[in-house]
Amino acid sequence: MGITTGLLGDISDLIDRAKNHLSTQFNSTLVLLNWEIGFRIDQEILKHKRADYGKRIIPQLTKELQIKYGRGFDRASLFRMVQFSKLFPDQEIVATLSQQLSWSHFVEIIAISDDLKRSYYLEMCRIERWSVRTLRSKIDTMLYERTALAKKPEDFIKQSIKQLSEENTLAPEFIFHDPYFLNFVELPSSHSETDLENTILDELIKFLQEFGNDFCFVTRQKRMSTKATDRYLDLLFFHNALTMD
Repeated sequence: MGITTGLLGDISDLIDRAKNHLSTQFNSTLVLLNWEIGFRIDQEILKHKRADYGKRIIPQLTKELQIKYGRGFDRASLFRMVQFSKLFPDQEIVATLSQQLSWSHFVEIIAISDDLKRSYYLEMCRIERWSVRTLRSKIDTMLYERTALAKKPEDFIKQSIKQLSEENTLAPEFIFHDPYFLNFVELPSSHSETDLENTILDELIKFLQEFGNDFCFVTRQKRMSTKATDRYLDLLFFHNALTMD
């Protein structure tokens, strides 16, 4: 008698959940380790009250750590860890974020010099569960600068980000964009009307998907038949959070 589909499925689920748990624990441990290393180095530098001390001690640390633990502890990595501990001084907050964001996420985020912009991407990445690749793409295409939020006063932005952090609810200002801040792909001078249409539709797809993960692109030119005639939808999306009663 062979194994049942249910048995195989149940065991597969157990294995997959265990793998995901191990991955989360590994990421969390790595984030906290890097924070603690950065914090310890920073404390040592502050103790000596000399800026040039840090420039001397990190190369020495790099040499010794690479001998013992490998190339993952180069100078750039150690400086990044120190920067991380300075930008996120609360270890409890780091511990919470480490359950949601990987060290690779933090590497992208701490490279942002503007405090408000950095906080925006941190919260959006956490809420929307962006991959590192998606986060990098959002930064490169200046998502923050294109939001209505970026046009608001600084105090309003701070309060909105704080509210998002506490309530996990996206306000319209986080989503809606400046319509004049367009980043269409470049078209050759001899482009056809079809090329232009496809470019606009591509941008519309990106725009709608920036509303959140609930928007799922289905297809283009979807035929909708009625008794009288056939019509075509340029774009068809499915929204996971909306239901039909």
